[in-house]
Amino acid sequence: MKSSFNSNDLLLFTGDSITDGDRRRNDPDSLGEGYVQLIAARLAAAHPELNLRFRNTGISGDRTCDLLSRWDDACINLKPDWVSILIGVNNTWRRYDNDDLTSLEVFESEYRDLLKRITNETNAKIIVCSPFLVHTDASIERMREDLDPKIGIIKQLAGEFNAIWVDFDAAFISGQTRHMPSYWAGDGVHPSVAGHALMADTWLGIVGG
Repeated sequence: MKSSFNSNDLLLFTGDSITDGDRRRNDPDSLGEGYVQLIAARLAAAHPELNLRFRNTGISGDRTCDLLSRWDDACINLKPDWVSILIGVNNTWRRYDNDDLTSLEVFESEYRDLLKRITNETNAKIIVCSPFLVHTDASIERMREDLDPKIGIIKQLAGEFNAIWVDFDAAFISGQTRHMPSYWAGDGVHPSVAGHALMADTWLGIVGG
């Protein structure tokens, strides 16, 4: 494998429960049990000579506002060389389970502030990942009206900030042509083991390494 990474690079993954992956919060080396751990394992095995370092600061339930409020500890102060962000599905979900809407204007402003701080306060390369929904039932499918415009905003910001764009949503849409939706994410949001593997393969295929 050809690598885009340098020796001792710190790769930071952050976001909500999908990134969190039930990691141990009191252990900075804990990567959780999802796609982050799979990516780290693959890269570490492929490039032992680089001594790559990995960190997961995802927290279950986070929205863009929550991630922004803890951005010093979750990102900036760690001085990462790479930052991979997956955030946004809870901004949508809270509209439907708690009548708590995040407007498109607020969503764009908060996401933009996350990226601006990385650009202005670190030397990190940015990887922006799309949130996703897997259409397990009609209640999940109806959330598309809220999530799709937010995905469009994230993709636009990725281009504006010269970030690498990882389209997890497209990967899951493709996956649903190969097997039933619940195979990839039983509740339509949280990936199965196969879903996390699909995410890891998608990320590695785009980011490289």
